[in-house]
This record gives sequence, C-alpha cells and structure tokens, in this order.
Amino acid sequence: MKIEQRLKELGIELPPVPQAAGNYVHAVQTGKLVYLAGKGPPGPTSGPRPSGKVPKDISVEDAYKHARAIGLVLIAVLKDFLGDLDRVERVVKVLGMVNGTPEFGDQPKVINGCSDLFVEVFGDKGRHARSAVGMGSLPSGIPVEIEAIVEVR
Repeated sequence: MKIEQRLKELGIELPPVPQAAGNYVHAVQTGKLVYLAGKGPPGPTSGPRPSGKVPKDISVEDAYKHARAIGLVLIAVLKDFLGDLDRVERVVKVLGMVNGTPEFGDQPKVINGCSDLFVEVFGDKGRHARSAVGMGSLPSGIPVEIEAIVEVR
C-alpha cells in the first residue's frame, strides 16, 4: 500500500518540518540507511513547547501523546528528505529518551507512542529495534526526544 494513501486513510496530516536548531541537518544518508536527528515534541501554534519531567509534571499518557507527535515529525522529515515515503524499506532502530524523575521506570510506555505510530503507518516495515531510556534532563526541558534509523531503497 502507498504510504501517502495510508496516512489519508488514518486521517493523519504530517506537520511542517521544523527549522534546525543549530548547525546540523535533520537527516543523513549513508548507503541504504537514513539517520534522523533527535526531535522533541512540536510546540502548539502559540505558546511554549511542552516541558517538564515525567510523571511529576507530565503524565505518562500525555508523554505518550508527545512521543506520537514526535513520530509524526520524524515521518515528515523522512518525506521531506526522501520525497517519497514508499522508499522506506524498514524502520530499523528507534532511540527514545524520556526526561523523567529519578524513580520513573516506565520509559517504554512513553516511547510506545512513536513505536505504535510507525507500525500503524508502515505496517510490519515499521516494527523496529528500540531503546527507551531515562534522562536527567533534555534540551529546553522537553519531556521526550526521539531519533531513528531507517533503511531505504
């Protein structure tokens, strides 16, 4: 199935690709692998980006939603970089980082937001190896950051 058609069927609209916050690029390809730079949750149209620690300031459920939103940004970056999402052969690896309190141990429940989205959009090609880890802090206090490696043709 064409991925663009799948997105329409799911009622998913990709967000705009954000401006790079520094001297880096959103994606780098070497051979058949595309490395996607880490992304945080997009901010609302007005107001600051989400910030805070999970679960003290942000619930696991809301952090899951932020991880899903980040997955949408990563897919938007892929589309911008590749031109055609049907070039995706497989999502190979996801690294999800959660800005959590020291005792928080449900990082996988948060990063499932992105993982579930990738499987929803890409089917079995979206199933991937993954690390879901806790961090003492993340840039600008964001609750979640995710990066990915994708095989393309």
